[in-house]
Amino acid sequence: MIVSNRVASPKERAAKAGGLAVALREALSRRGGLWFGWSGETEVNPPQAPKLMKSGRVTYALQTLDPEDQRAHYAGYANGTLWPLCHYRLGALSFRRSDFEGYRRVNQTFARSLMPLLKPSDIVWVHDYHFIPLAAELRKLGFGGRIGYFHHIPWPTPEVFYSLPSHAALVSDLSQYDLVGLQTAHDVRALLTYISAEAKGWIGPGGVVGIRERRFRVSAYPIGIDAKAFVTDAEAAANSEDTQRLLASLAGRALAVGVDRLDYSKGLPNKFHAFENLLERYPQHRSHVTMMQIAPVSRGEVAEYQALRRELEESAGAINGRYAEFDWVPLRYLNKPFPRATLAAIYRTARLGLVTPLRDGMNLVAKEYVAAQDPEDPGVLVLSRFAGAADELTGALLVNPYDVEGMAETFDLALTMPLEERLERWRANMDKVSSNTIHAWCDTFLSDLSSETPLPEGPERRAA
Repeated sequence: MIVSNRVASPKERAAKAGGLAVALREALSRRGGLWFGWSGETEVNPPQAPKLMKSGRVTYALQTLDPEDQRAHYAGYANGTLWPLCHYRLGALSFRRSDFEGYRRVNQTFARSLMPLLKPSDIVWVHDYHFIPLAAELRKLGFGGRIGYFHHIPWPTPEVFYSLPSHAALVSDLSQYDLVGLQTAHDVRALLTYISAEAKGWIGPGGVVGIRERRFRVSAYPIGIDAKAFVTDAEAAANSEDTQRLLASLAGRALAVGVDRLDYSKGLPNKFHAFENLLERYPQHRSHVTMMQIAPVSRGEVAEYQALRRELEESAGAINGRYAEFDWVPLRYLNKPFPRATLAAIYRTARLGLVTPLRDGMNLVAKEYVAAQDPEDPGVLVLSRFAGAADELTGALLVNPYDVEGMAETFDLALTMPLEERLERWRANMDKVSSNTIHAWCDTFLSDLSSETPLPEGPERRAA
């Protein structure tokens, strides 16, 4: 039983669905099961029972929500409080008790709707920060089966987490899971440090945790991509119409590409300033490299995101106004999404992949860029040290996204890197991308969650 905020429609083709949706759907198709989530619809006094539909061995259960509850849950607490907190943006954090109450009400609604569909032997896998309290609500209703949780975004250090008024309640909720998965070892250390110092819990071998009467496990499960499928797409794109159009527009120039949601966590203003700094300090690259930033609009109704969009538009205009020639535009800024096949063509063409978020749980664009490269002439991945992918992709050139001049220097290094070094770095990255796929991630987490191996006793039980 999988729970997530949004559910990939059974009619949605794999080419349009995200990598996570494809992996979850495959896991359910192989095992049989249910995918439970929000329908995307709101209604005053919504029906308590979810709408059910079946496709093969998978049942989809879609829950309609009260409009005010949905606003408080999603825009209010999940994305107005937890998202900035977990991305270390305390200045953007907004906490209202009414939003926290709405967040809990939605989790209660989901638990009440899901409970009649569960059997005692079922395994429940809950995804992301929208549903941290769900296990606690299911336990209150009497469910005693295995429940796992995966946190797709960063977990903040204790000093940052303390800023959240409801921090103790959330960790108490986490203790009701049997397995808590995080993206990186750094995230695991941050959570375990909090549990030991603030929650007065104990930490045992292998990430086993005890908080009061509850024992559970915390571990890192770095998410991957469908590497084989992405390689296939990139190979098919090598001679595609999209690639030919792109190459013709570049007129022999190198391409640097970034693909990010329009979100303040992605560090886009810093990336633009770094590219501008490159052109200013390294004039040999003028008219020889083009940067393309694809940034689909995200949460466009939020004032801070509207301000970010205006800032980027002004910055792109200023860079192009200063450096463009009649036959060359240095920065191409696009506010729309592209199909995976088109992205594969762009990645394969790009000499530089620019993935420079201020903070990111993993960032799968970095892995997609690696998978799309020509094995005989690969590009260079420039990667923020604050992206979870930096732990695995040791062949990348790591940068501090707050150091604009340092990023410009790294862009220059990547543009002038000889083929032999590019090959060595790409092979190191591709080994990781090929071995830690999204399917391996899914299978490993579910295998660990299904394990009935007894957890060790805590120090207080051993002393007794």
